[in-house]
Amino acid sequence: MRRAENQQKFDALRKEFETFTFYAQEVRLKEGELSMTFHFSLDGRYQFHPTMTIPSRPFYHWERIPQRQLETLAFHIGMVELVSYWKIACPKKVVVKPFDLKLCQKKWWRHLYYNGLGEFFYLNGITCTEQEMMLIETDTDREFVPVEAPLEEKTLIPVGGGKDSVVTLELLRKEMEAIPLIMNPRGATKNCVEAAGYTMDQVAVISRTLDPAMLQLNQEGYLNGHTPFSALLAFVTLLLGFGSGSRYIALSNESSANESTVPGTDINHQYSKSVAFERDFRQYVADHLNSEIQYFSFLRPLNEMQIAWLFSQFTPYHEVFRSCNVGSKTDSWCGHCPKCLFTWLILSPFIPRERLTQIFGKDLMTDFSLKPVFEELNGTSAVKPFECVGTVEEVRACVDDMSHKEGTLVELSPQGVADVNEILHRFNEDNFLPERFANLLKKRLYV
Repeated sequence: MRRAENQQKFDALRKEFETFTFYAQEVRLKEGELSMTFHFSLDGRYQFHPTMTIPSRPFYHWERIPQRQLETLAFHIGMVELVSYWKIACPKKVVVKPFDLKLCQKKWWRHLYYNGLGEFFYLNGITCTEQEMMLIETDTDREFVPVEAPLEEKTLIPVGGGKDSVVTLELLRKEMEAIPLIMNPRGATKNCVEAAGYTMDQVAVISRTLDPAMLQLNQEGYLNGHTPFSALLAFVTLLLGFGSGSRYIALSNESSANESTVPGTDINHQYSKSVAFERDFRQYVADHLNSEIQYFSFLRPLNEMQIAWLFSQFTPYHEVFRSCNVGSKTDSWCGHCPKCLFTWLILSPFIPRERLTQIFGKDLMTDFSLKPVFEELNGTSAVKPFECVGTVEEVRACVDDMSHKEGTLVELSPQGVADVNEILHRFNEDNFLPERFANLLKKRLYV
């Protein structure tokens, strides 16, 4: 559909559907398993009931958290979940019933929704300001409460099956008590934690289900697009951090995630992985929930190239890691998407081409059907891929580093502005690492 038609659809749907309501939630603890159901309504015509289940593990101590505090933590997960359903028709008014929100909190949530949906608006050709986007109202005077569960010197580490979380897990697990966390386990995530020496009963697992009614409406032509998944993960890790008594939540978002996807704008596919979101999230948690728990990205001081260099040393993971979204269901590299091509490129200075060919199942450098993707990655195109990929500078440096240019995609690329060696010696100080973690990371940097 053309962009002008999507704007017309957006305007028409906002007239047809006036209100989106988060009208209830259920939080249940039974035999050590915690489950949540969120209840949403689109103008009373459509109902959505997404769920989340956290199976029992020996390291959870849910009994330490009063029910009202559990409901508070679940509520914040529901506040992120709702945007996936709101975007179907984008009503101008959102009514929240489980808990009251102060004016500053309403502004915080609208800011998250607006920036987290930047790609959604851009790709659909929709023009809407943050102020116009929605009015958030509450229909209760019930205030949520701060969380006061005891915390210990433990670290919760989300594992997505790609190279980044592998680096975090590998660097931290030998230094401290670390608990891997997986949402909706699949082949690569399970294989990575097992390669690190964990069994699945030592892993925090979350099962998240989407309401099929949303998927059906998407098929019928309602609005659809990218939502800030990492913001959802942030509030889920908060819940599991308190449940496991883990003072630290160590994400694996790098400094490269701060670069906008559309140059000259604030539109960023990775907004909820950016340091801007991390700063806002930490402040919100400290102001309204708990000032002791520490959420940060362990890899924030690093760029993608430094992470690739570290990952290249962890050979047991080379056969099992996967960064391809297209091939996630089959636990494979599709060999055709931006994630596959970028991962190949960023590893190329550190892993021989023959070995990369074995890992990916083919030599991506000789596949000229990838030329359009390659041009998006190296900055020849105006817009980067809407994927979690590194910077144009990093890609160009990798291209310059390749010695075999003839007859490959590499010869299509402009010259880089920095070399691999220079990029490997950087350290981004715009981060929130506790001193212990920063010192640990610095010891492992390229010298």
